[in-house]
Amino acid sequence: MRHRKAGRRLGRTTAHRKATMKNLALALFTHDAIESTVAKCKELRRFAEPLVTLAKKDTLANRRRAFAALRDDDVVHKLFSQIGPAYADRPGGYMRILRLGHRNGDAALMARIELVDLGEYNEEK
Repeated sequence: MRHRKAGRRLGRTTAHRKATMKNLALALFTHDAIESTVAKCKELRRFAEPLVTLAKKDTLANRRRAFAALRDDDVVHKLFSQIGPAYADRPGGYMRILRLGHRNGDAALMARIELVDLGEYNEEK
């Protein structure tokens, strides 16, 4: 039984799963929205939302914690200069998952995960 076992394994080893989440988060913060399977999107939300919460308060320690998770200077800069300030007044729920239907080929449930209300912030700048 899986009682009290949080998270999805996604059919990967631990290192592969961590690398997958890092790469999906990099793509999400770079493009503001990505398409993937529903299970990966749900797991990505658990990984990426705390990073947005870190970015709301721009301190050196928070930048270092975000860099430790993402390992990309450009994305960390965008996270703290654009994404974090856009959600300064929002208490959580920075991402939206929209189901897209089944993928041709293996019939996997597909979804689009996107940052909520970020377009309004980009239009103001």
